[in-house]
Amino acid sequence: MEIQEVPVPVPPPGGALVQVTHSVISIGTEKMKVEQAKMNLLQKAMARPDQVRKVIESIRNLGWKSALQKIRNRMESPTPLGYSAAGVVVAVDEGNTRLRVGDRVACAGAECANHAEFIAMPDLLMAKIPENVPNWMAAYSTVLSIAMQALRQGDAKLGEQVLVMGQGLIGLLLTALLHANGVRVMAVDLVKSKEKFSIEVGAERFVSKGDLVNEVRSWTFGNGVDKVYLCTGTQSNRPIEQAVEIMRDRGRLVIVGNTKTDLSWKTYYEKEIDVRYSRSYGPGRYDPSYEWGGSDYPIGYVRWTEQRNLDACLALMAAGKLNLEAITTHRVRFEDSLSVYQELLKPESKEVGVVLEYSGASVSILENATAKIDRKEKQKDRVKLSAPVSQLHVIGAGNFARTMLLPHLRGKIPFGVIVNQTALSANHVKNKFGFQVASTEVGEALKQNNNAAVVIATRHHLHAPLALRALDAGIHVFIEKPLCLTREELVQIDAMMEADKGGTVQVGFNRRFAPLSVKLKEVVSVAPGPKSAVYRVMAGKLDPKHWYANFTESGGRVLGEACHFFDYFCWLFSSKPVRVFAQTAWPLEGALPFPDSITAHMEFADGSSGQLIYSAEGDSSYPKERLTVFGSGFVGELDNYQKLQVYRKRKCQTMKAQSKGHAEQMASWLSFLKAESAHPLPYEESRQAMRLTFAALESIQQGRAVALD
Repeated sequence: MEIQEVPVPVPPPGGALVQVTHSVISIGTEKMKVEQAKMNLLQKAMARPDQVRKVIESIRNLGWKSALQKIRNRMESPTPLGYSAAGVVVAVDEGNTRLRVGDRVACAGAECANHAEFIAMPDLLMAKIPENVPNWMAAYSTVLSIAMQALRQGDAKLGEQVLVMGQGLIGLLLTALLHANGVRVMAVDLVKSKEKFSIEVGAERFVSKGDLVNEVRSWTFGNGVDKVYLCTGTQSNRPIEQAVEIMRDRGRLVIVGNTKTDLSWKTYYEKEIDVRYSRSYGPGRYDPSYEWGGSDYPIGYVRWTEQRNLDACLALMAAGKLNLEAITTHRVRFEDSLSVYQELLKPESKEVGVVLEYSGASVSILENATAKIDRKEKQKDRVKLSAPVSQLHVIGAGNFARTMLLPHLRGKIPFGVIVNQTALSANHVKNKFGFQVASTEVGEALKQNNNAAVVIATRHHLHAPLALRALDAGIHVFIEKPLCLTREELVQIDAMMEADKGGTVQVGFNRRFAPLSVKLKEVVSVAPGPKSAVYRVMAGKLDPKHWYANFTESGGRVLGEACHFFDYFCWLFSSKPVRVFAQTAWPLEGALPFPDSITAHMEFADGSSGQLIYSAEGDSSYPKERLTVFGSGFVGELDNYQKLQVYRKRKCQTMKAQSKGHAEQMASWLSFLKAESAHPLPYEESRQAMRLTFAALESIQQGRAVALD
C-alpha cells in the first residue's frame, strides 16, 4: 500500500471534477482487498476462484506465454481503494447542466469515488448535499446506500421483527435504517464490543455468543423473525444454516455480504423461504450506460436508482434520522491513512466508521460556513427581550426621519435625545416630537448601559460606525438601509454581534412589512416548488447635486437603494441566494461614474430565481415599482404596493392598500422594544441582503457571475 502523487483528472463527459473533503473507509470491503494483496499466488487463487476460471480461459484462448504476460500486467497494476466520498465541485463538463462549481456533492463508485484529493465523477453517481448536512456525514452516503438497497430488497414493513446478522459498518447502517423505518431489529455479531454501537443506532436486542435460536424464539414468541439480513463475510456456511432455523414460515433472506451460501434444499423448501441478493447501492450499478453514459431509468419504472438512493440517504441525514456520530470511531487526515489501514488489519482492531479528512481550500470554506450557521443559531437564541427598553434616541433628523419614521413612534415610547448635525434642526425636531434633549453630539445618545434603543437615520457613510458604537454600548439599533458600505464594515459588525453585548440590529428594509407584501408572501409560501420573479424599478434620473451623487457619502444607488430589492427577494422566497450576475445598463462615465442603472439575476438555494431591473431611465408615467411573481398555479403582480393582483384557478383577485411598510415595521419594532414580541428582522437576514448586494457589485466589476458561499 502507498499514497501516490498523480495528475489531477478532468471531468468525464457530462460529469464533474470534485475536490474531496471527506471519504469513508468501507472497512469490510477494503480490508479484504488489502489482505488479498498481501497473499501469494496460491492463496489468491484459493480466495478468488472466479479469477482462476478467467485465467484458464485466457490460457485456452491466448496460449501460456501471452496469458502469463497478461496476468503479470494485471497483477502489477495498482488498484485504488474507496468508493464513498463527499466534496466540492471545482469543474463541470460542458454537457452537465445540473451541477455548478461550488456545489457540495456526495460521490459514489469504486471506479471513481476513491480516496483521493480530486476525483472525476459521472453525473448519475453524484447527489447534492442538503444545506444542513456536513460533508463528513455526507461521505457515508454510498455505504449507507448499500444498506438502503438491502432494506428495499427485504421490503421490511413497519412493526416487523427482523434479524441483522453481522454488525460491521454495513450491518450497523442497515440496523439504523430499519430502526428509522419503524422495524424492530435484533442484531447479531461474534464481536461483543459491537453491542454498544448496535444499541445506539436502534437495535432492540444484541446477541453475541449464545443460543441464537432460543433468543429469537423468546423475542418473537416462538414465531421466528420475518426477515434475516446477512451482512457477514465468511466462508463458513453456518450463517445460512442459522438463518433458516430462526425465520418464520415464508420468511425472507437477504444476502448482503460476501458469504458462503450453500442452501439446504429441504429446510428452505419446507419453509418456502424467499432468498434474495442485494446488489451494491441500487439499480444502475454495473450498468455502464447508466453510470458513465448518463442514461437514467424512468422513475415510473425504476423508483430507486443509485442516485435516488443517495438522495434518500442525504434526506434522512438532513432530517436527523440517523445517528452517524455513534458509529464514527475515527476521523483522521488523509495523509495519515496508511497507518489507519495497518491498524485495521490487526485482529484486535475495534474500528467501525473511519472518516478520512482532506486538507485544502474547500475544507476552510466549509468550516467558515459552519461558523456562520453557529452564529445564526446564536442570534436566534435572543429574539425576545426580557424587559422593555426605557427610552428611544434618534441620530439624524432629516426629512426622511421626520416624515417616515418619527410619526409612527411618537407617543408610543419615551423619546430621549435627538441628535443632528445642525443645532437648529435638532431643536426643531425636539420641540415638534417631544424629545427630552436636543444635541449635536452622538455621545449623548450612545451612553453605556442606559437600557435604550436608537434610530440611525444619517447619511450612509455614518451607518456602520454609529451602529458599531451603539452595539458596543449594548443599545438596540434601528438603522436605515444600507447597513454598511463595505465588506470590511460588515465583518466588523459581524464581530460585534458575535461579542453579544446585549444590543440588536434591525435594518430599514420596510417593503417586506407592507400589507400587500404580506398577502403576496402568503400566496408564494403555499405554492410548491421554485418561483420566478421580476422586480422593475423606475427610479428616475439622479440629480448630480443630490447627496446620493456623492459616492463617499451614499455608496451609490446600488448600495443605497437596490439593497432594498435584494432583501425583498430573499424574504419573498425564504431561501438563501447562491449566485448573482449583474450588469450596468448605462455607461459609467460623465456626472455619475458609478452604477446608477443595473440589471441583476439571482439564483436561490431552492431553485427560485429573481431578476431586478433598477433603471434611472424610462418615463415617469410608468409605476415606480412593479413586481411580478410566477409560481406553481399562480401569478402575482404588485404595483407600487398599492394594488396586488393574484391570478389563480382562472380568476383574478385584487387587493388594495397604501403603505410601503414603514408604519408596520415601526410597529413591529416597538412591540419588540416593549418585550411583547420577537425581533421582527433578525440580523442574519439583513446581513444576507448586504452580502448579496456586495456580490452584485462584484459581478459588475468582474463581468461574471459571483457565487455566495
